[in-house]
Amino acid sequence: MKNIVDVESKIITIRNQQVILDSDVAELYGVETKRVNEAVSNNPEKFPRWYVWEIDNQELALLRSKFSTTKFAKTRQYPKAFTEKGLYMLATILKSPKAVKLLSS
Repeated sequence: MKNIVDVESKIITIRNQQVILDSDVAELYGVETKRVNEAVSNNPEKFPRWYVWEIDNQELALLRSKFSTTKFAKTRQYPKAFTEKGLYMLATILKSPKAVKLLSS
């Protein structure tokens, strides 16, 4: 189980919103990034644009310049950014044990 410090370290600001990227959400919830994105694709009515959005090319370039990591090097599609409400909605859909624990804490 991740603690609050782990969660806080994943929070970034994009479009003046505090968000967590899909790959970090997947890590926190104990699922593959693919499963996170499938949940969003399969339930579009539950994820309005203020819950989750795909970052654009400029935002991706900024992330690549800010973080010295290979995290964004092999990105086939643009990452999704989840707001707090989007994280809660995703946790209710995924129902992974880690997502449920994070949701209830």
